[in-house]
Amino acid sequence: MTVPSSSPVAVADAAAARGDLPAAVKAYQQIVAADAASEEAVRAKEHAVLRLGQLLRDQGAAADLAALQTQARPFLISLPKAKTAKIVRTLIDYLSEIPNSLDLQVAACKSAIDWAEAEKRAFLRQALETRLAAMYLDNKMYTESLALIASLLRELKRLDDKAVLVDVQLLESRVWHALRNIPKARAALTSARTSANSIYCPPLMQAALDLQSGVLHAEEKDFKTAFSYFYETLEGYSSQDDARAVLALKYMLLCKIMLSLPDDVTALLTHKVANKYTAIEVDAMKAIATAMQQRSLLDFERSLTQYKAQLHDDPVVRLHLSTLYDTLLEQNLVKVIEPYARVEVAHVAEMVKLPVAQVEQKLSQLILDGKIKGVLDQGVGILVIFDEVKDDATYTAAIDTIKKMGTVVDALYQKAATLS
Repeated sequence: MTVPSSSPVAVADAAAARGDLPAAVKAYQQIVAADAASEEAVRAKEHAVLRLGQLLRDQGAAADLAALQTQARPFLISLPKAKTAKIVRTLIDYLSEIPNSLDLQVAACKSAIDWAEAEKRAFLRQALETRLAAMYLDNKMYTESLALIASLLRELKRLDDKAVLVDVQLLESRVWHALRNIPKARAALTSARTSANSIYCPPLMQAALDLQSGVLHAEEKDFKTAFSYFYETLEGYSSQDDARAVLALKYMLLCKIMLSLPDDVTALLTHKVANKYTAIEVDAMKAIATAMQQRSLLDFERSLTQYKAQLHDDPVVRLHLSTLYDTLLEQNLVKVIEPYARVEVAHVAEMVKLPVAQVEQKLSQLILDGKIKGVLDQGVGILVIFDEVKDDATYTAAIDTIKKMGTVVDALYQKAATLS
């Protein structure tokens, strides 16, 4: 907005521009507290509310930002409903970007919902309740989230508001996935896709649907299909310059690793869509892929420690970490015992730097699964590995021949019985 250089807004903007945040915050607070009599004063106050919210977010002042929402409500009543909804949602978005403020976010969102209901702002209330359900999910309050979602679904189906309905059904799918109820998560996602097919689906919404589809296919170990969905997600987010494109790329790399194709990770990162993303999430997956290539359990564990926030703290990646670890442990054990016909279990444990009991248990499992041809002599702690013996097809062929001869003899007997 264009304002005279001597106006309070210009003074506050100038203070913010030169980095004098305390002075800028104080100036904006004065504008917010003042009455807005003219149209220009209303625009200035609207600008001050949003800029003050940004500064409080940057300072991490969660309590002050929550108080700003309450303070601005008398002014927001005088604005058009669409603009009011935008400002309220923006302030809550700013609050959500402040770390370790989830409890305050929930309280602020509940307060805003009560205010919207009192002012009969139905669409704003629905948007805020959807956001509150997502906050419950982030806070692992699944029962509360599902109860709120059920109430929203009943209301939205009655109003036939498909755009918000898709968001709520997608959120329901995410909640059921967090609860490890995959059938219900898939059913909710199917409902969301059905609703999306009847309206214009914005690129970001379509990308979110594809992302959830990929996550659920990965749950069912169908990593090829999951990869294709994550690729669609990457293209959707990339076309809108959305930061979540990096997340889609990370899950694509995860699929390649889970398919035992770590060599494809480097080739994938040279793709025209993927090569512009160099975030730490990509580095984490490259480190895991390198560990898989070298079948190095030590490098794998080192990567988990180094990139804990990107790997272990990601619920989707964390679900597959144990499978990745078991796969890599198997490959590592096979790599260690390859040169031997007889080897001490203690030596194998020393090579992979794991307890003897754990290595012995894993070797037993590999023998039972037929992945290692051998036997464990637990009395002396030795693994005896058998030579690879090719199957002799003579016995099988002989049995088949005898069966066919028996069939011919039976047929001849029946014909002879008929003739006599």
